[in-house]
Amino acid sequence: PQDAGPQYTASRYLQAIDQHRSQVTVFSGMSHHYAAGHFAEVALFTGVAPAQIRENDIRNGISLEQEAAAQVGRLTRFPSLVLGGGNASWNRRGVRIPSESRAIQVFRRLFLAGTAEEEARELQRVRDGQSVLDGVGGQINTLSRRVGRADRQRLELFLGAVREAEQMLQQDEQWAKTPKPTVSMQAPTSEYGGAQLLERSRQWYSLVHLALQTDSTRCVSLWLGTQDRPEIPGVNLGHHDASHHGQDPAKLEQLALIEEAEMRVFGEFLDRLRETQEGGETLLDRTAVLYASNLGNSSSHDNSNLPVLLAGGRFRHQGHVVGDARSNRRMSNLFVRMLQHLGQETQQFGASDGVVSEI
Repeated sequence: PQDAGPQYTASRYLQAIDQHRSQVTVFSGMSHHYAAGHFAEVALFTGVAPAQIRENDIRNGISLEQEAAAQVGRLTRFPSLVLGGGNASWNRRGVRIPSESRAIQVFRRLFLAGTAEEEARELQRVRDGQSVLDGVGGQINTLSRRVGRADRQRLELFLGAVREAEQMLQQDEQWAKTPKPTVSMQAPTSEYGGAQLLERSRQWYSLVHLALQTDSTRCVSLWLGTQDRPEIPGVNLGHHDASHHGQDPAKLEQLALIEEAEMRVFGEFLDRLRETQEGGETLLDRTAVLYASNLGNSSSHDNSNLPVLLAGGRFRHQGHVVGDARSNRRMSNLFVRMLQHLGQETQQFGASDGVVSEI
């Protein structure tokens, strides 16, 4: 938008979700203060310092949804879900969390019970893992008494990872004995390709909605996009080709058609969250939805002035919060606010130098 506040004039894209205006805040003049082109994707939700984002030498931090999952993930069958693809989710040790790219398999994990034999095998897998970790933990404790201080510190870090894995296996054992929720959605029978961008997006959004509605998880990272030519009326260029528009009006219009359609599907997802009641509120009221990209200008691979939108979650939504286009506010400051809203007592995350106070 060109104007600030709740009464902003909706842009072409925002018109697709204007029915949710009172529950949406759009931020302009926000970025992570790095210039890494496409490769900046790895830091979109970690906000680590620019020097740590170097190709083939990533020293990343924990991503936003994993920090949230550390607080609330133990309450659900799946502490978090990382879906769709991409490289946006990282654990506390800076290790990338693999993404689940097949909707059929995700639906099966979420909602389909295995055979008695499969369930017994899964329970045995958990118990075997516990036995292995018991042995490893004992060996580390013995070894730590024989090594120097520096090596002992490294072993303590490794032992911390072992303890974390032990806790996860204990939770896995509990959930292996708990029936999965029943849902009305039919299991997907086919996977959509890049050309079916909208159908694939709707499929993923449906799974995310059901995962939240059934409290199977409370933290989700979803990556959507395609290099292909999406099957959208009027579009005759691939998404990647259109994104490298060089300010060509025809290519800009092609890109706008694609992104406008993506926003409509995102709006449908917000509709579904708003229509779902939970504890006297809507699921949208109880869910913070962050929608963003690591590129402010895809044509030049510019990482400043990122498109950032926050919906739901009972924030004090302000419509359009305007930042300085030349001296961007750090996106990590928004992450701090979101974590605080979740109940976490923190003043720092990623490369933050403050906190977004408007919401």
